[in-house]
Amino acid sequence: MKALTILQYQWKDLLRGKWIVGYGFIYLLIADAMIRFGGAGPKALLSISNIMLLLIPLVGMIYGALYLYQSREFTELLLAQPIDRPTLFWGLFGGLALPLALAFTAGTLLPILYSGMIITASLRSILLILLLGNVLTLLFTGLGFWFGLRFFEDRVKGLGFALVSWLFLAVLYDGLILLAVFAFGDYPIEKPMLGLALANPIDLARITVLLEFDISALMGYTGAVFNRFFGSAAGITVAAVCLLLWTITPLWRGNRLFLKKDF
Repeated sequence: MKALTILQYQWKDLLRGKWIVGYGFIYLLIADAMIRFGGAGPKALLSISNIMLLLIPLVGMIYGALYLYQSREFTELLLAQPIDRPTLFWGLFGGLALPLALAFTAGTLLPILYSGMIITASLRSILLILLLGNVLTLLFTGLGFWFGLRFFEDRVKGLGFALVSWLFLAVLYDGLILLAVFAFGDYPIEKPMLGLALANPIDLARITVLLEFDISALMGYTGAVFNRFFGSAAGITVAAVCLLLWTITPLWRGNRLFLKKDF
């Protein structure tokens, strides 16, 4: 009950701030534009997923890190009450991650519904995109919480670390893999490349989408290796399990730091 009370307060506070509504509205505009220009089919879903893979990690990590700094006085007040720290941690995390996930889901789903795309496109593909968006929201908000707690006394360092991590995972990672392929192309590097794909949650989500749509030309080297080792159905399952582990790990680490943190 205490966790639910914290969640309710956090949700009301976010709604008063209006930015969570704006976040959902951005996805509504993006999804509407992709459907209008790309048609109500796989092309529009791929475009939505590409933007999702860039925007969700960025917002999740930045707000996850900033949220702890902004709510420090509120956290200290609650710690003075008879509330145990794990309950408070999960209440704070859920108070941010769940509204972000809801805003993404509502903003993306509404254009899919009113455009009739829910009928013309594959329901399984639509559900996969929505599920991946929610998983990435939880995952990167958890990473943001972890970074925020890790660099709690230095706000600039925590925010900078979150931005650099997003830049590396979302932009630079694939370029470095491509350089490695060119440099070591004469050696058997498929298994190391598979390991590198598993080490990046954004890559895992992208590969999952491409396996679902069976677009081998867009998979890139890591996606092609992934498909060769596991195939489409098994590949999606392996990627889903790895994404689950990626989601659990930063939350577990963040919870441990929160329990030891001297506020």
